[in-house]
Amino acid sequence: MNNSASASRASPVLWVAAAALAAFGLPTAVLMAQPAARGAFTVAETGRSFASLQQAVDAVGAGRATIVIAPGTYRQCAVQEEGAITYMAEAPGSVVLAGRACEGKAALVLRGRAAEVRGLTFTGIRVRDFNGAGIRLEEGDLTVADARFADSQQGILSANGVRARVTITRSTFTGLGTCEDEDSGCAHSVYIGDYGALSVRESRFERGAGGHYLKTRTGEVVIEDNSFDDSAGRETNYMIDLPAGARGRIANNWFVQGRDKLNYSAFIALGAEDILHPSDGLRVEFNEARFVPGLKRQSVFLADWSGSRVVMQGNRLMDGITQYQRR
Repeated sequence: MNNSASASRASPVLWVAAAALAAFGLPTAVLMAQPAARGAFTVAETGRSFASLQQAVDAVGAGRATIVIAPGTYRQCAVQEEGAITYMAEAPGSVVLAGRACEGKAALVLRGRAAEVRGLTFTGIRVRDFNGAGIRLEEGDLTVADARFADSQQGILSANGVRARVTITRSTFTGLGTCEDEDSGCAHSVYIGDYGALSVRESRFERGAGGHYLKTRTGEVVIEDNSFDDSAGRETNYMIDLPAGARGRIANNWFVQGRDKLNYSAFIALGAEDILHPSDGLRVEFNEARFVPGLKRQSVFLADWSGSRVVMQGNRLMDGITQYQRR
């Protein structure tokens, strides 16, 4: 082997990290001057690598940085207390955070200024209070892209009372939710509390194991171009639940309702609990909804407890599904 040639060739982790730096508008020379990474968790801006995710998070501190994660399955978790951090798989889908929850909450507990999660898989997260999640969001903006949440009690769970933004794109939520805790209610595939604004686009929800697929108390929603496939779900409830009211747009989504439901009375619920936000002008349009083949029952596409002026148009509904019902 030509050692000099080998030494001059940057590691794949550093090349990926260099791309991340370019996205932030930072000079790649800062990174490429560093020695090859040895740990699985590399801070792109410095080239320093760490054996644990928490060490890498702590190294960022109050700053802004990208942590590039080498391919592998890790029984690790981390708590972000400050700063703005991007958690990025070296290759999308190559990194799994499995079976470990920090603070009895989630694989990633986020209460910094902002966080971005790209290309990671979260699986097998379970805790005593049945709220084990891939991500627990407590403060700051969150962007999730090209991620997968599987076979846990919840995918993403947020706090309430935060004026921030959550954006989810091109991600999959499968085998999530539970209604095991009869006292405190169900856990859901995604539950975003009263958190400002939520956007969910080009994502897939499937094989729910209880609760709702997407529940949020945010006052502003954009839910577009997603699929909600309940054909293999068990003991599930609504596909989308907006219990506190919301404005925005639910459009171009595909829904299929399965047989095994705790509540099959509606696909989408609006204002079923405490009304915190106005819903006048909410647009529900150009969606498609159906039952699994061979299933005949009666259901409602949008059940509305708020009495708001909702715009509904262009929805393609299977026989047995009523477009709107005031409750």
